[in-house]
Amino acid sequence: MLTPLQKAFFWDQGYLRVEKLFGPKEIQALSDELDWVFETWADHNAQWQGPWRDQYLTEEQKKAAKLVAINDFHLHSALWNRVAADPRITEVVSDLIGPDVELHHTTLHAKPPAVGSPFPMHQDHAFYAHEGHAYVDTLLHIDPAPVESGCIQFLPGSHKAGALPHILDGAPHLPTDRYRLADAVSVAAGAGDLVLFHLCTVHGSDLNRSGQWRRIVRLGYRSPANRQTAGYALGRPGPMVLGRRPKGVAS
Repeated sequence: MLTPLQKAFFWDQGYLRVEKLFGPKEIQALSDELDWVFETWADHNAQWQGPWRDQYLTEEQKKAAKLVAINDFHLHSALWNRVAADPRITEVVSDLIGPDVELHHTTLHAKPPAVGSPFPMHQDHAFYAHEGHAYVDTLLHIDPAPVESGCIQFLPGSHKAGALPHILDGAPHLPTDRYRLADAVSVAAGAGDLVLFHLCTVHGSDLNRSGQWRRIVRLGYRSPANRQTAGYALGRPGPMVLGRRPKGVAS
């Protein structure tokens, strides 16, 4: 459970890191399962495109940058399906959005050593818009994510501005002259840490310049009463991982 101070920090800053939610042996088992996901299901050329790359990457880096990704891979793995409903995650999310928690999606984002692609500053609301605030994205760290690995970066308090218009040339992103990684707070994390953030918190990440993989799994959760209005998985109900879906409510 979250403390009152942790809840207040989340709603004020738009993000929160919870340390060591999963132990080393559990993370190793999840890492081993991800190896199978990599080999069997993942897209190894999933780096985002768009004019933002001119500001983030040199010409050589543009050619070399790579990202491994897959959406909803919990549908292919019983182990990861159980993780999506793990009470250690769902109860923390429930502290922020209420007693009824629905899984919206899972996504693997893996940055290879030295060439792991950056992400431009954006809001996840641009990818799966919802009417209300009862939506939390979580990032479960499989590997340590120091600053040099291209860890997640946030603009503190940016969620308070609500949904912002995005540039839709390539992957949705915010204007690079107004929303800069240089102005964001880096949230380095250890393996087993969970980072939570609001759907409208502006965030991005830099190139992985380290010699290690940076693998994180995003698990998105919402209240079933929070209606989706656009974007990924629109009209698709997700499994209830905590509580119940009220009758007459369809996300």
